[in-house]
Amino acid sequence: MKVLVIKLGALGDVVMATTLIRRLQEHHAGAGLTLLTAPAFAGLFRHWQGLRVVAFPRKGAMWQTLRWVRGERFDRIYDLQSSDRSALLCALSGAPERVGNHPRFPYTHHPPDRYRGQCHIFERMNQVLASAGVEPAAPQPHLPIAEEEREAVLEWVRWQGLEAGRFVVCHAGASPRWVSKRWPHFAALATALAERGLPCVWAGSEVDEALNRQLADQAGIDATARFSLPQLAELGRQARFAVTTDSAPMHVLSASGIPVYALFGPTDWRRNHALGQAERVLYRELDCSPCSLEACPPERGHACLAGITVEQVLERLQEDGLI
Repeated sequence: MKVLVIKLGALGDVVMATTLIRRLQEHHAGAGLTLLTAPAFAGLFRHWQGLRVVAFPRKGAMWQTLRWVRGERFDRIYDLQSSDRSALLCALSGAPERVGNHPRFPYTHHPPDRYRGQCHIFERMNQVLASAGVEPAAPQPHLPIAEEEREAVLEWVRWQGLEAGRFVVCHAGASPRWVSKRWPHFAALATALAERGLPCVWAGSEVDEALNRQLADQAGIDATARFSLPQLAELGRQARFAVTTDSAPMHVLSASGIPVYALFGPTDWRRNHALGQAERVLYRELDCSPCSLEACPPERGHACLAGITVEQVLERLQEDGLI
């Protein structure tokens, strides 16, 4: 039996899907399992065993992708993307079994109801798997790492004078179009944690460089673009806990098995929280939140996030026995 899994993006969604893909590997043990993804995310699966990964660009390569899918003659397709593009690939694939999120053509297996955001997307994807007779996946991403990459992380931790379990990983940034996700009190939190013997390591990509440099000048260590995503998960395994915005690093760090505290405001935590970390979401109950606005209207004063104080975060960490 030839099985295809489609998951094209975005980054946080792909990270969450890793545990679903692992579950499908277990369910189809002995079958040829292929993942179709975008080139930007293929590296996440570099060290997976028994998974064939094929990458096509998300834009401008539709017909090349379709020719490849049809030529492979898959028996079953799991469309974990369930976008218009992936639905078209399923419809024209020639595969007799097509598993997806929507109760309509082209899917032969699907949940009975239409998805309108009534639950977390991971919960919904488990419902998609169940429609095809697959047991649910565990709520923790799977990001395997090569031993040499793991050792590089451990060497960096030693070089920085950090001790396992005695530092915190923080991600304070957000994508440039989602500035409303940023919590304005990260510097004060890092200072308070440093006073308690827990230095902060500022994680993130190149888009976080200026912010992380500014934060590290006040407290903590700048690790911008220092680690691959599997390495960031390994760094998390060495940390005591993590504090993040609603971001891709939030999802990556949930693979570490440590507590991940995420600050939510403009986006709905019920649909977007890191897997296995729902009880560690920090947010305010406001009439205007979640608003799904990329920038907060000035008259609102960013009340959803600015109103979460450092003292409240520290109190929660103390209640959980982490500081």
